[in-house]
Amino acid sequence: MTGSHPPGRTGVHAARARLRAALRAGDRLVGTFVKLPGADVVAVAAQAGLDFVVIDLEHSTLDERAAVDHLRLAVLHGLPALVRVPAVDPGQVNRLLEAGAVGIQLSTVRRRADTEALRAVSRYAPHGRRSVSLAHPAAGYGVAGLDAYLAAEAADPPLLVAQIETATTDDPLPELLRGLDVGFVGTTDLAVSLGLDAEPAALRRRVEEVAAATDTAAIAFGGWVPRRTADALAGAGLGPAGYLVVGSDLQLLGAGLRGLAESSV
Repeated sequence: MTGSHPPGRTGVHAARARLRAALRAGDRLVGTFVKLPGADVVAVAAQAGLDFVVIDLEHSTLDERAAVDHLRLAVLHGLPALVRVPAVDPGQVNRLLEAGAVGIQLSTVRRRADTEALRAVSRYAPHGRRSVSLAHPAAGYGVAGLDAYLAAEAADPPLLVAQIETATTDDPLPELLRGLDVGFVGTTDLAVSLGLDAEPAALRRRVEEVAAATDTAAIAFGGWVPRRTADALAGAGLGPAGYLVVGSDLQLLGAGLRGLAESSV
């Protein structure tokens, strides 16, 4: 990995730079949540041409060991992989980044303090308080040395994604999102927060508020839809989303099997 990159810079840094550049250019990136264990999941996602995957440590039975296995394989396949976490655990975030995560996606963000904590544990001093080691894939196992690795991290730090999925937040959305890479709408939890009997227009209005806040904060806008169709994106207000997570490996498998079972041929 280090042989094809400048000293200290690994494929993880290259993947971060590629995703960040595409998001800033306004490109649409499409990925899915990974909830199943096993090497084939990441391999299939890479072969299918997805732009990224998000390994789900919030709504799945995956443990950290399984997530690390997925990350190692994603690095080998050249597939950028983020990890969704339910809370900021400094040790866990550090281990996931060391294993090759290109970024961290934090669930249910309500306060500026949440995003400040995420940023602090994903950045080395003087920009954060992440603990430093070279004995891991993201550092190329230290072959290039500490100075080169820290320079690569400063140039291409982990991507940070905040999920907004409540009807209100404790701090103004632009303030909450500033300094991140993506403001992401968790549409399912948001719909529940608004009330399942709420008009679809209420969900779209809240999504539009998040989209406007990402513009103000000068970051990318993203969200989740169960399927990638024009109707699904329009219904969720995610037409402008540049960071789009579609379903999950389980949902895509279920949809395929359901289509097979319901086929009249």
